[in-house]
Amino acid sequence: MTEIIVVTSGKGGVGKTTTSASLSCGLARRGKKVAVIDFDIGLRNLDLIMGCERRVVYDFVNVIQGECTLKQALIKDKRLDTLFVLAASQTRDKDALTSEGVRRVFDELTAEGFDYIVCDSPAGIEKGAHLAMYFADRAVVVVNPEVSSVRDSDRILGLLSSKTKRAENGDGKVREHLLLTRYSPKRVAVGEMMSVGDVKEILGLDVVGVVPESVDVLAASNAGTPVILNEDSDVSRAYEDAVSRLLGETVPLRFIDEPKKGFFARMFGG
Repeated sequence: MTEIIVVTSGKGGVGKTTTSASLSCGLARRGKKVAVIDFDIGLRNLDLIMGCERRVVYDFVNVIQGECTLKQALIKDKRLDTLFVLAASQTRDKDALTSEGVRRVFDELTAEGFDYIVCDSPAGIEKGAHLAMYFADRAVVVVNPEVSSVRDSDRILGLLSSKTKRAENGDGKVREHLLLTRYSPKRVAVGEMMSVGDVKEILGLDVVGVVPESVDVLAASNAGTPVILNEDSDVSRAYEDAVSRLLGETVPLRFIDEPKKGFFARMFGG
């Protein structure tokens, strides 16, 4: 049974595309057949982070408008045999997406035996974001631990509970997960950032992952390699933990406490 996961947020720049790429890679590394789709029509960043921008010939809108087949538009990842990317259009408007067209693409991916469809949603509540979440079975709500990001994500939760196919049909609600990005225990300790507990209490969601603040994210994006594939990075370990939790495994949260200083660091202020 194919499961549709939307990666969403109310605010831009919180790390949705990084998260979509990393979760997709993580699921594929577990042997799952995964398609990750860029719903951010007009901008198109997913292909850059996945390192396949030069291989884009046809895009999501081309498929929806019947200008090519889905198989022509899907780009097979060079690193993972069971991972495929469907890029967004850079030249079309978001109104080029239709509910019927999106449903048709999802139905075809289901018929092709995909285990997961990961939808990289644009920020906010416009049409692309609505269509990215409409057919979802699960939602990963990406939040920075700051007031504006948390507040805007609360609006997204309202849409997930009322403006999805599951809500309309009474098929049960979309399963919602909270993923915090750019988390810094040091900044939490001095009151510059909300804690995991603060965000969890406000949004009322279980935490699927806490991704530490790190320069590794930008370096990976610039290299066209999803950061989860940098196995020397704490960010990679955090995303691997999130994938494990999505698959139902019980994994303790890491990277939520400031590392304790050793004896010499305490003595000499290192």
